[in-house]
Amino acid sequence: MAKTISIILGLAMVAHLIRPLGLPGLKRRKDAWRIAVFALALMIVTVSLRPD
Repeated sequence: MAKTISIILGLAMVAHLIRPLGLPGLKRRKDAWRIAVFALALMIVTVSLRPD
């Protein structure tokens, strides 16, 4: 699950750098860092909720 999320968000970052997505908060190419911060937060939640 974590690998799938990271691949999807990585592809979204690359696509956003090529052409901005136009979503609220993601109107400029330099806003790709917001996707990276969201991905990092999502990974932290996924790892912390994973059963041992």
